[in-house]
Amino acid sequence: MPEFQVVGNVDPFLLVTLKKGERIYAESDAMVTMDAVLELKGKMSGGFFGSLARKLTAGESFFQQSLEANHGEGQALFSPILPGDIEILDIGGNQYRLNDGAFVAATDDVQISVKTQGIGKAIFGGTGGLFIMETSGQGKLAVSGFGAMFGLDVKRGSDVIVDNFHVVAWDRNLKYEISLSTSKGGFFSNLVGSVTTGEGIVNRFSGDGKVYVCSRNRGGFLSWIASSLPGAQNRNNTSSSRNII
Repeated sequence: MPEFQVVGNVDPFLLVTLKKGERIYAESDAMVTMDAVLELKGKMSGGFFGSLARKLTAGESFFQQSLEANHGEGQALFSPILPGDIEILDIGGNQYRLNDGAFVAATDDVQISVKTQGIGKAIFGGTGGLFIMETSGQGKLAVSGFGAMFGLDVKRGSDVIVDNFHVVAWDRNLKYEISLSTSKGGFFSNLVGSVTTGEGIVNRFSGDGKVYVCSRNRGGFLSWIASSLPGAQNRNNTSSSRNII
């Protein structure tokens, strides 16, 4: 089986070692450098409709990279799009669900498909809306999160609440509910609570399993960048003036 190793302390690489005849696949543009003995190809994982489903519902690339060691052993370095940690998950005994943009690379025996989830999760969730990515098969899977990553152990009878936009991946056996806040009030009171605390949408995980979270909020970071762009302050002032009038 191909070897996966995280190398580097800040914004690390994924180092992949392949023996002759082995193959892995990765997110488009993830490859940074590779030995010349290896072959890099574009592929549609899961066929045309599977690739289209990932593109439209999970924001993943239509074509993925396939790295093959057809002529001998070699190594390659991969890197996620966003700066942050990489975690290597064992797929087989445990299967996982993935948030948008979490996938980096996987061994060829791991499949990632698109599954539907409940309408409530679709309305309130940021994890693919009506659809979610889910693993099957057996092998290694590398996922990434924006910023530092941490694995939370969820135990039966002790639920864990996570801000929705910090979730990277979670054990498929876990039950999860998505709501507007951590309180148990009605819709309006939860909406007020979300606005006043700034937490927005949260996930409540229950059961036995693992949840991987990241330290940075991609949506909040993009909003901060947009507010800092030239002309943003003038647009805000103009909007405020119109509201006063």
